[in-house]
This record gives sequence, structure tokens and C-alpha cells, in this order.
Amino acid sequence: MTIPSRGFNQQEFEQRTIRAQKVMHDMKLDAMIFTTEPNVRYFTGFHSQFWQSPTRPWFVVVPAEGKPIAIIPEIGAKGMSQTWIDTVITWPAPRPEDDGISLVANTLNTLPNRHGRVGATLGIESHLRMPVNNYLKLTTMVNKVFVDIALAIHELRQIKSAAEIAKTREACRITNVGFKRIPEYARVGMTERQICKQFGIDMLQEGADACPFIIAGSGPDAYDDILMGPTDRIIEQGDVLLIDTGAVWDGYFSDFDRNWAFGKASEQTKAAYRATYEATTKGFEAARPGATTTDIYNAMWKVLEANGALGNDIGRVGHGLGMELTERPSNTSTDNTVLKPGMVMTLEPGMVYAKGKTMLHEENIVITEEGAEWLSERAEPELIIID
Repeated sequence: MTIPSRGFNQQEFEQRTIRAQKVMHDMKLDAMIFTTEPNVRYFTGFHSQFWQSPTRPWFVVVPAEGKPIAIIPEIGAKGMSQTWIDTVITWPAPRPEDDGISLVANTLNTLPNRHGRVGATLGIESHLRMPVNNYLKLTTMVNKVFVDIALAIHELRQIKSAAEIAKTREACRITNVGFKRIPEYARVGMTERQICKQFGIDMLQEGADACPFIIAGSGPDAYDDILMGPTDRIIEQGDVLLIDTGAVWDGYFSDFDRNWAFGKASEQTKAAYRATYEATTKGFEAARPGATTTDIYNAMWKVLEANGALGNDIGRVGHGLGMELTERPSNTSTDNTVLKPGMVMTLEPGMVYAKGKTMLHEENIVITEEGAEWLSERAEPELIIID
């Protein structure tokens, strides 16, 4: 398999901006303002680990016409100048008395005032990476009304380009390699943490840029928690282990899991594994353009319910995937997002099949014109027993 190129060509960013400007036209906006790492990177290509520092705010303004404008701390000027952005406005951050707010206000106020409206990600599954007090102050300094564009931006980013999909496919390939190696070294007597550390090392050596999400759950014949590990719990004979991971390649995530039993597993647990595996099959078949996320949910939940599911405490059976580990939409009974070619999704059926016993299965797919395509290499149809 050919490894895709890193980064994107300028046409990619031009198309993203044009699509955003079409949204602005429809919503009657003079501009959009972005403050979070994924959105800033999406429109500029600025890709830096410095976002781990919460001290300084960063801003990108996308006007109704023309290229985006970066308003950023001076420390990022050189990096931003290497992107396709021409206008880079800086200040010597951190400057608490005016951390870029007057510069942002001036930029917005000097743009054409056709509609008197600015879009910001204020709503569902979004946040502002700036002090709330500064945002409130900004709204008084700008001669436009701020309106929520969170859902519109989610919808914009849901449709991935071929180049974006290729990056997720590479992240999935790397993750598959890591998972396949686990039976070679995972043994009774090791801890969850030891196994996960080696798993992360294997993915890094295979080419992952980072493995920021590796969780694990284990227990006698089952697990009942899929959020808090890995821990120093020692794997014993008869345990079942789940590892769920999100590896990153060039800024795009994989997100899927695998299950193993050590020495033996009950027929009940093996049956639960088969049920979640079959549920991904039905979810995959339902994931076609024009269908909805609720169609995926119903197809998978029907299988789980028929196999004795007592519930699902995760709240959904999959979600969007891309620059973030989890993106909109969600596969739920009420989401009803229409599936379109270019959407990258996870299929994540989970079921409580007995008291204190959970089985979770997850795969990654992309919606194409013809239907769904696997991005992750499917798990084995039967629970793997490690001797």
C-alpha cells in the first residue's frame, strides 16, 4: 500500500474556503471566526503541537470573499507564514489586558457589512478556545451580531476529500498492524498497562505520529468498563481484554477496538462477541448514501436486541471520525443525519449481555457512492483466544 503524502495542496484549502463561503451566503454572514485547533487547521493547514499549551488564544477569520485571515500570537507567525495564508496579524501574547481581542474586532469591523452577522461555533459539540469574558467583550466591540454556526461547520467537515480519507485509511492500517501483534506478546501475568504500552510502541514504529487514545478494560470472562484503563490490573487465566484506540497519522484519527480472551471464554461471552460482530455487518450494509445514522442504529440494535442485549450504556453505536477522535454525527435512535459520500464513520455496537458483562466492537468505514467501504481491516468473526 502506498503511503499518502503529508499535508494538502492549496486547492484543498481553497475548496474548503469556497464551501464555507457558500454557507455564509446561505446564512447571510459577513464572516466566520474560528478559535479551536481542528477548525484553524482545517482552513489554514497550520499543524503544530503547540496547541497543547492553553496560555494563548488563536483566531482565524474566514471572510465572505477572499482568503482566511490569521490573527495569532507572534510565536506562531513563522509557522503560519508557511501555509497558504497571506494575511497574518500578530500580537506579543500572552497579553491578558488585550490578548488579540482588539485585533480581531478591528478585522471584523473592517470587513464589508452586508448582513451585520458573524458566525462562531457556539452550539452543539463545540467550544470556544478563548476566555468567555474575552468573547463577551468581543461581541460589544464588533458592529455585527454573533450567531451560532456549529452545526453548519460540523456538516461542512463531515464530507471528507479523497486526500483526507487517505490519511484516515493510513491511520487505520497502522492500527491494524498494532492489533495483529498483540497475540504475539500479550500473556497472562502482564498488566493492562504493559500490553497497551507495547501496543502503542508498535503503532509508533509502524508510522503513527501519536497514539493519544489507548484505553483498556479487562475482567474474568468479561469487562464492565471501557473508559478508564489501562490500569495495573494483572491479566489472569480466563480474562477478556478490550483495547480501544485512536492513532493519529498526519492529523487524522483511526478509532476502533479489538477483544481477546486468555486461555478460555464462556459460550455466553463468545456469543456476545458474535452478536456485536454481526451487528457491524448489518450496520455496514445499512450505511448507504441517502440512508441515515438512525438507519445504521436500527440495523445494529436489532441484532443486539435479538441476542439478548440488556442495554447499551455508551449512548450510541458509532459516530463521525476525522481530525478529531469523535465527530458528528452520532449513530443513535434520533440523530437521523442523512449519509453522504465522503463521510467517515465508526460502527460501534456495544451491549450489556449479563450483569457486569459488556461486549464492545468497533470498525471504521467511509460512505461512497456505491455504499460503505471498510477502512479498518475487520476483526476476526470469532473471539481470539490467547493461550
